[in-house]
Amino acid sequence: MYYDHNQIESKWQQYWAKNETYKTDAKSTKPKYYVLDMFPYPSGAGLHVGHPLGYIASDIVSRYKRHQGFSVLHPIGYDSFGLPAEQYAIQTGQHPAITTEENINRYEKQLKRIGFSFDWSRQFRTSDASYYKFTQWIFIELFHSWYNNDTDKAEAIDTLIKHLSEKGTEGLNAVQTEKIEFTAAEWNAKSEKEQQEILLNYRLAFRAETTVNWCPGLGTVLANDEVINGKSERGGFPVYQKKMMQWSMRITAYSERLLQGLKTLDWPQPLKDAQEYWIGKSQGAEVNFGLENSDVQIKVFTTRPDTIFGSTFMVLAPESPLVQEIVTTEQKDEVQDYIEQTSLKSERDRMADVKTVSGAFTGVYAINPFTGKKMPVYISDYVLMGYGTGAVMAVPAHDERDHRFAKKFGLEITEVVEGGENVQEDPFIAKDGICINSDFLNGLKYEEAKAKAIAEVVSRGLGNATTNYRQRDAIFSRQRYWGEPVPVYYKDDVPYTLPASALPLELPEVEKYLPTEDGDPPLGNAKDYGWDEANQKIVATDLIDNKTIFPLELSTMPGWAGSSWYFLRYMDAHNDSYFADKEMTDYWGQVDLYIGGSEHATGHLLYSRFWNKFLKDRNYIEQEEPFQKLINQGMILGMSAFVFRIDGTNQFVSKNLAKDYATQKIHVDVSLLKGATDELDTEAFKSWRPEFKDAEFILEDGDKYVTEREVEKMSKSKFNVVNPDDICDEYGADCLRLYEMFLGPLEQSKPWNTQGLSGVYGFLKRLWNLYFNANDELEVTDEEPTKEEYRVLHTLIQKVLFDIENFSFNTSVSSFMIAVNELTKLKTNKRQILEPLAVIISPYAPHITEEIWSLLGNKESIEYAPFPVFNSQYLELDEIEYPVSFNGKMRFKAALSANLTPKEVEEAVLKLDKTIEILNGAIPKKIIVVPKKIVNFVI
Repeated sequence: MYYDHNQIESKWQQYWAKNETYKTDAKSTKPKYYVLDMFPYPSGAGLHVGHPLGYIASDIVSRYKRHQGFSVLHPIGYDSFGLPAEQYAIQTGQHPAITTEENINRYEKQLKRIGFSFDWSRQFRTSDASYYKFTQWIFIELFHSWYNNDTDKAEAIDTLIKHLSEKGTEGLNAVQTEKIEFTAAEWNAKSEKEQQEILLNYRLAFRAETTVNWCPGLGTVLANDEVINGKSERGGFPVYQKKMMQWSMRITAYSERLLQGLKTLDWPQPLKDAQEYWIGKSQGAEVNFGLENSDVQIKVFTTRPDTIFGSTFMVLAPESPLVQEIVTTEQKDEVQDYIEQTSLKSERDRMADVKTVSGAFTGVYAINPFTGKKMPVYISDYVLMGYGTGAVMAVPAHDERDHRFAKKFGLEITEVVEGGENVQEDPFIAKDGICINSDFLNGLKYEEAKAKAIAEVVSRGLGNATTNYRQRDAIFSRQRYWGEPVPVYYKDDVPYTLPASALPLELPEVEKYLPTEDGDPPLGNAKDYGWDEANQKIVATDLIDNKTIFPLELSTMPGWAGSSWYFLRYMDAHNDSYFADKEMTDYWGQVDLYIGGSEHATGHLLYSRFWNKFLKDRNYIEQEEPFQKLINQGMILGMSAFVFRIDGTNQFVSKNLAKDYATQKIHVDVSLLKGATDELDTEAFKSWRPEFKDAEFILEDGDKYVTEREVEKMSKSKFNVVNPDDICDEYGADCLRLYEMFLGPLEQSKPWNTQGLSGVYGFLKRLWNLYFNANDELEVTDEEPTKEEYRVLHTLIQKVLFDIENFSFNTSVSSFMIAVNELTKLKTNKRQILEPLAVIISPYAPHITEEIWSLLGNKESIEYAPFPVFNSQYLELDEIEYPVSFNGKMRFKAALSANLTPKEVEEAVLKLDKTIEILNGAIPKKIIVVPKKIVNFVI
């Protein structure tokens, strides 16, 4: 019977939608399993065949777990706020909500076409007010919380206020921006404004002056990962370092817990390593260096206090507040010029540039507290304000950058020596890790010397032992429109949060999406954006009088705000009064399987873990970590095509002739190639883009233009994308699903080859034909299968069970092909074989198996049919075919009963005519029988 994939797939997609086949029960007595895909951002380009890879894998696991009797939560939604939609709005004047809606509709249509078993009833978007109402609520909870180091968790700000009013800062062990001390009497004497300003020093969501990546072209602050080589990733606009008042999240309070929590997670080690590096735990000492002829001290964090004797100069971050305080009049202009140069570089660029050496002298000298020597103080962009104290003691004999800096500026370098006659006046740690010249460190190995040096720093009153983290507090403000409004208003320039009853603070309509003329973010254009404190409602902006009606915060939240807790919302997606009912979060707990790209190794995953830990601290959820197992899927790579344009002309030379010309290599759309060849359709190329309409070609073999092909990332910009809609039209969604899994291990990147689809499509047709006779009639009998048929089935069951549990989906597809081929040869038409076969294959190819299941007379969906149980008895053989070898060379095979003992095998083989013939009267020196494996005669 003809396999009509289009008709079958359309039929079952409509059935699943109408019957809500994949809707998850609100409450269940079944064991739970939560499968999640990383939150998709719906771009205007739609899906290409690389995007569904992780979704197909998660869908297979979801369907398999349903077959096993689990209540499966497999949801979908959209991360719909963000800069791309806003930039499009600026360019076209079209509201971001409109383009976002169009993009989501396209995505959703494509996802449904591929047959994913998402619970569409739980769908939401981060730009829905009903969703960001609770993002705003979490922000308010963070604002009204502080981190108590004694209990090692976040607590309500009321407990801090109580402590301050009763004891001041005495006995307070809190995470804070800067160390401050005062008595209870002093606290109680302060005005409300003064108290609120002090509390910002402790709040987990706080407002402070911060150095940011400011992009005037986009009118917003950018995260480090949105800046490439000093320019915005989107648009390529210049980015500057600038100090601004910004909202931040005190993620640094959780650094140690974020680090330790990694030990409990089943994540790829490279991903864990990336988070460990980002958090960047270092143990050492903070040491105070006094300045010559000054009361000012420079505090330095060092992991190697044992090398302090070799420190010959100091370097400050250009943005350090100390710079303006200490710089001499003579050096002020040079220092200011250097600070302005540095402002053009992002922190990421400064960290990545390990070779460039630059800096400026401040004109002042610090004193080495151990040697008494004068140390010139410089500024340089290789020192970052956010790490440690923003100052380093340079030890040029031990640090490569310090060494290059010292060479460039002619500064002293204490030479490394191994001890003995050449010991110099200044001691240091030798290459082999042994301290060789110090009254109190001499002869100690590295760890011993470090510990003793820290103790000496403390005993001399020069500083203290400390643990430092590279991770910095996360900037939470964005000066743009298309994002969650921050639920804050300002009274006497002090921030206050809106009451929960006023949420959501909805994103107001504005006419222009660029910042206002006075530099305010786009929300400064809103006509109704004032807060009436007395009546607790939003009113016209013109009514703001700073007496009863106050201005609202004009910045919006960053893109990561909504994606930091979305996995919790799926548990109770339509609860209007709470982000998720406790009963629901208790039941679903952690995400059991999370699949997504490795590009989210730090940002999204760290922020999600941080918010999750915070919500646990405040007793809103029970689990410490959000995602128990995580898999990073690899990429599906595209086969790009290139043409060669002769420099300065509109002539294009074929690939194998290009070496004779000076050419520019240009991407060309792969759809312009002739069929499955590398030959360019030159007429189609000339029609492709206006600048090529008069193109001329230098051809090979007189009549063809051959392109160069290269495997690289599939991307619209490289013109190598393959639209899954086209594949579904020609081969069907089931074929697409099977082929993407068949390409190779999930975690690896692999090239796409459309020609490979035909082999998988052929398999689906063979599977389909198993159920029909030569007259195209369904023919499935209730006869008892043969043992060989059972063997094929249970071999497949065993393999697929192992593969799915180990996420080895590619080998399952191979096993399907083998099993169907074997059953075809056996002319199997037994229900007890063909019915479970459909269930086994259904997680991978749900449409064709649903149709088969229905044709077999089943009234319910195949989705909840029990997964076949593996029975090892069917793999036990009645006979074993033993290879029989003589002196290690196999001469023939002997079929013997599987129940024979080794001695009985030996006796049986000795009686065989072939054995007698080969031995020819010789008596074997030894007969080796490996049970059920081999027989070997040594003669």
